[in-house]
Order: sequence, then structure tokens, then C-alpha cells
Amino acid sequence: MGERGRLRLQPDEAPAPVPSAEELLGRVAAGDETAFASLYDLVAGPVLGLATRVLRSHAQAEEVAQEVLVEVWRKATRYEPGRGSALSWVLTIAHRRAVDRVRSHQAGVDREERAGLMDVRRPFDEVTESTLAGLEQQRVRQCLAALTDLQRESIVLAYYNGYTYPEVAEVLKVAPGTVKTRIRDGLIRLRDCLGVDR
Repeated sequence: MGERGRLRLQPDEAPAPVPSAEELLGRVAAGDETAFASLYDLVAGPVLGLATRVLRSHAQAEEVAQEVLVEVWRKATRYEPGRGSALSWVLTIAHRRAVDRVRSHQAGVDREERAGLMDVRRPFDEVTESTLAGLEQQRVRQCLAALTDLQRESIVLAYYNGYTYPEVAEVLKVAPGTVKTRIRDGLIRLRDCLGVDR
């Protein structure tokens, strides 16, 4: 037999053993990108399966799976072999991420519902408030009309135009004490007219 025959008789070399997830994760922690590619192939299926079960949305589960694997790459140094298997560590990250996504989604739905309820109530409240304000203004005008001219002028200058008592006295050409008396008497009559308790 020639050279070919001798080669056939030689025992085949044993395939290289597949590294464990723990070994791969240790190499990933040292920055080994090839080890990360192998780890990715090993854990991506279980991570996606868990995320899909929690989220019930394949598209969201794929997003979460990608986030998890990026986190595994960045935080591989935090894995402690004595606390559990590498796969368990990765799946714990996946579960936490998926639950966070569910909570975030639910919080968004709750916010939208609250905003929707506020939008439904707001037009009614605005209409009511503007109607009540209009009625109040009308009552105030009616009560102001019931005052004497001097009382009304003093109150309008002081409370609507922002004048001080001395300024009101100067505008009306009367003593400041007279202005105070007119305003006090006018406010008492306004209070009684509007039905305001003392």
C-alpha cells in the first residue's frame, strides 16, 4: 500500500472539546471576542426563549435578548462561578431585563390612561370654571352697582386698578380717612350682597 493507505490506518484525531459556558465566560471577561461569539451561540436560544415567555412578543423578546447579550459582554467580570452556573447567571440577567421591560411598558400604558382620563375631564372642568367665573363676575358687577358712587369708585380704584389709599384719596380729591371709610363700608355691603360669611 502506498502513502494513502498508511494515512487511512492512522487513528483519527479526537475533535477538540467544546468549552463550557463557564470557561467561555471567563475568556469573555478577559476580552476574548471569539469566546463571546461561541458563548452567544450557546446562550442566545435560551435567552430568547425566556424573554419570549415573559414578554409574549417575539419582537420585544429579540430586543431584550440583544440587550442581555451586550450586558453579558460588558459585565462578564462580575460572574462568580461559586454562585451558580454561567447559564443561570445569563438567564437571571435576561429575566430581570424582561421583567423591567414589562414594568416599563405597563407604566407607559398607565400614564397614557391617566392622561386620557385627564383629557376627558378637562373640557368639562374648563367649561364649568369659565361659566362659574362668568356668573361670579356678573354678581360682583350687580353688587358693585348697588353701592353709592363714592363707595364704588373707591373700591374700583383700590382693588381693580391697584391704587393705594393715598392715591385713591388724591384721585378723588378727598381725605385718606374718608377713602378708608368708603372702602370699608362698600366692602361690608359687597360682602352682604354676595352672601359671603364674615
